Amino acid sequence: MPVRFFRSLTCAAALAATTTLPMFLQADAAHADGLSGAYLAARAATLDSDFQASADYYNRALVRDPQNPLLMEHVVFARLALGDVKGAAPVAKRLSEMGARSQVANIVMTASLVMAEDYQTIIERVTSQQDGQYEINALVDGLLLGWAYLGAGSVNDALAQFDQLGKKDGLGLFARYHRALALASVGDYEGAEALFAADEGQLTNTSRRAVIARLEILSQLGRNERALEVLSEAFSGQLDPGLAAVSKRLKDGETLPYALAATPRQGIAEVFFTMGAALNGEMADDYVLMYARVAAALREDHVDALLLAAELFDQLGRYTLSIDLYKQVPRDHPDYHAAELGRAEALRRAAKPDAAAEVLQQLARDFPKEVPVHTNLGDLLRQQEDYSGAVAAYDTALDLMDESVEGRWFLLYARGICHERLKNWEQAEADFRAALDIRPDQPQVLNYLGYSLVEKQIKLDEALSMIERAVAARPDAGYIVDSLGWVLYRLGRYEEAVGHMETAVELMPVDPVVNDHLGDVYWAVGRAREAEFQWKRALSFIDPEDTDSEADPERIRRKLDAGLDAVLAEEGAAPLKVAHDG
Repeated sequence: MPVRFFRSLTCAAALAATTTLPMFLQADAAHADGLSGAYLAARAATLDSDFQASADYYNRALVRDPQNPLLMEHVVFARLALGDVKGAAPVAKRLSEMGARSQVANIVMTASLVMAEDYQTIIERVTSQQDGQYEINALVDGLLLGWAYLGAGSVNDALAQFDQLGKKDGLGLFARYHRALALASVGDYEGAEALFAADEGQLTNTSRRAVIARLEILSQLGRNERALEVLSEAFSGQLDPGLAAVSKRLKDGETLPYALAATPRQGIAEVFFTMGAALNGEMADDYVLMYARVAAALREDHVDALLLAAELFDQLGRYTLSIDLYKQVPRDHPDYHAAELGRAEALRRAAKPDAAAEVLQQLARDFPKEVPVHTNLGDLLRQQEDYSGAVAAYDTALDLMDESVEGRWFLLYARGICHERLKNWEQAEADFRAALDIRPDQPQVLNYLGYSLVEKQIKLDEALSMIERAVAARPDAGYIVDSLGWVLYRLGRYEEAVGHMETAVELMPVDPVVNDHLGDVYWAVGRAREAEFQWKRALSFIDPEDTDSEADPERIRRKLDAGLDAVLAEEGAAPLKVAHDG
């Protein structure tokens, strides 16, 4: 199934390997004369991805040192990150006139030239680069040149340029994609469709936008039925509201306009978006942000660029900027629901769970049949310990989801956790086992069910088998290794438990539950002093605000005062029959 953003893994990896960060993003070793207070404040803002403060402070530093190219580059980047291409352009132009080689300045200069539709200057700038040097980078320069030739009126030069770029290692898929878009932009829909259909539709499956482009091209060819087949093949019938709207228009016999990249300016916006989407997750978020912001600046209706920028701001911890961008997607836009899902996540990460829940609850009313909406609402409510509300949301999501969808396992698992927390054990166990019917070796489910059985002291042999399978799948997961040690302890196999519990503490050294468990195991094998040490460590790691923790500080203090045997006796359990040191 195509992902939302362009993600050919082979091509993305090759592209990332040949892409370097601008110097000011690698390490700001150079600095303004005298290390002024404005400069230091700007550096702090940059490290915190506070782009507005960064722009303001670097501007102040630039007043003291107006010919400093590094300060200029910082100003250009900060303004670009904020989406202010016009504000960045004068400083970028000064950098260019000084002869400084600045990738971010060249990006802004290119965007300004596109806005002015001065394609001839773009051609001159790109073709004047010496061997091994680029205006921006190998891929962007190559794609940019193709679209600039088209903007200057030379279709043949444009197509030849895309063909030449396609011969470079790792860049063929990108070149063919943009060649297809360019052909469609000049009305050669047959040629564009031939590229999309080649190699069993390889090009189609690179991204959601590639699918949409092909649907528009097929519709222009009067082939709506084939377009519907492509849509079904690409998304296995699981359509979001935006794609569902496209499907309806095709079924109604409407001819879709070719709108994905109908002009050279839109094509160049797609170049920057393609670059940003391909590097998302491969390069630093603030670097990728440059490309998303230029794409949106060149084309205000490029909602995917807006969503990518919002996602990047979220990942950078700039939640207000992220939320503001998500809110820019109009309510009547087909991707409004995707924007609202993103806004809810940004609100959650900004420690505003009530606002996030309000967004999701409204979205559930607006899109009552959208599984991701109810799933996200369930996840949020579960994290907020509103287990009853989460169960209701998961119930709705599971009712809407086809039983053949493998992803059901996670919803069953999540609902099982909620039932377990609500002490509805029969429903919880049924959900966990239903999840295992779908994914028999899923380590999280095996561990959770196995551990729960251990805590209830039922079906211990089955619990041991489940947890052993979970550890085999995830030997580096401390909480799963802890479960194995704990079930062995519950089975009275104390010596066997020691090694596993020690490994769990090595993997999770500051977890209070794991340290508490190791203390109990040490006590059981007669290592009382070490047990007391572990219980003290466990106490020191308990967060007093974590009311949901399994580590009970009062019980641990009682063990330190009287020993584990006395505590077990007080709880009505049989004391451990072991000898203790000292």
